[in-house]
Amino acid sequence: MPSKKNPTRRLLTLLIGLIIVVVAVAVIGKMTGVFGGGERSIMVEADDVEIRTVTQVVTASGKIQPETEVKISPDVSGEIIELPIKEGDFVRKGDLLVRIRPDFYQAQVEQSQASVLQAKANEAARRADVLNAELEFNRQRELFNSGAISKSDFDAAENRYKTAQANLEAAQYSVQINEARLSESRENLSRTIIHAPIEGTISILNVELGERVVGTTQMTGTEMMRVARLDQMELEVDVNENDVVNVVLGDTAAVEIDAYQNRTFRGVVTEIANSARTQGQGTQEQITNFPVKIRILDAHNTVYGQLAQDAALAGNEITATSGTPNFRPGMSGTVDIFTETLPGAVAVPIQAVTVRDFAALAREKQREQRRRPSGDGADADTEEDADVPAANGDTVPDPTEEDLRRVVFVMADGKADMIEVETGISDDTHVVISTGLTAGQKIITGPYRAVSRTLRPGDAVEVQSNNDQRPVVLTSN
Repeated sequence: MPSKKNPTRRLLTLLIGLIIVVVAVAVIGKMTGVFGGGERSIMVEADDVEIRTVTQVVTASGKIQPETEVKISPDVSGEIIELPIKEGDFVRKGDLLVRIRPDFYQAQVEQSQASVLQAKANEAARRADVLNAELEFNRQRELFNSGAISKSDFDAAENRYKTAQANLEAAQYSVQINEARLSESRENLSRTIIHAPIEGTISILNVELGERVVGTTQMTGTEMMRVARLDQMELEVDVNENDVVNVVLGDTAAVEIDAYQNRTFRGVVTEIANSARTQGQGTQEQITNFPVKIRILDAHNTVYGQLAQDAALAGNEITATSGTPNFRPGMSGTVDIFTETLPGAVAVPIQAVTVRDFAALAREKQREQRRRPSGDGADADTEEDADVPAANGDTVPDPTEEDLRRVVFVMADGKADMIEVETGISDDTHVVISTGLTAGQKIITGPYRAVSRTLRPGDAVEVQSNNDQRPVVLTSN
């Protein structure tokens, strides 16, 4: 029996040893790259660095409004007894808009006139008193000089004369006061009739015949209507505080109106507000915008120009001409403001530029160096690692510190080479590279996860063709 077990035991021992050898060879071959084909390449998208013209654009949205629009409010209160216009009518400067019942203000005028007459009559009486007091004073003075009267009698006559002069002066002031009240009453009476201050269109009409309105003397009065120049419209947009610093007066713009799709109108910046509009102040949703006005340069609303004027004079109905846009106040629109143009600039797609923490990369390289096995040449710094801090830990960056810089990844000999760049202005698709790149270099533009997070300097990369449907491999060294 023992002789039969020994060959079996030897065979089992031999098989176990063979298995151990195979596993060891496989592990060593995998680590050295003999088996498994070495590191796998990351499938990426690439593009060329271009020389192109880049135009910085600020986009905002807002509402159409007339450049000139006058709000009409009454200066006096009362009932509307005449309203010869309706909304949409074209009016010339001086045309009658509203007449307010004048009875009360006419009575005030008549009362003021009577007060003026009474004050003038009082002035005449006081003037007569002055004449009498002057005669009496002169007579008493002669008697006093001749010694016929006492000093007290003379002083009394002098006082009466001066009093009569003061009363006359007061009566004159009373006449002036009552004349001013009469002028005010007449002004209030004239304000019961309101004429068009400018030539334009009744864009808003808020009152009806017979309605009572409140004047603006003591409080905010009733806004009865608005007269606007609709032949010159503008777009008022809200520009974010981060973008408004790039906008200057005279910048050109492309305007798109929601009501006129697939059409673009030329515009120019005419006004930039100095004060901001803040929404949600004091909350996390606070937004600070600055109103910017864009004048529309392309022909529009010709119906409200000379043609409208002629039609209004002739009493004909105004109709819009075909092909010419007819903008109405309150229409929504979007504007692209061209703030700066840089021709012949080195530019790359926006998605190619990302941010890396150079301090974290330096710490990662140090950890890799410390894990390297010692051997011939294994502990020597390569040219790629020449700028890595010493392994003694003295110059290792503080783990809490960040050194964020803008970078792009360039393809060089099948590997990703990270290059620090400085960026300039950008448009919707490309950003200007001030330093770091030259035209013709091949840069990595995608996938987004690889460019923004996982890609590291020295990673093997391969450009994915349009017909390559293989999944993207995001492995690194």
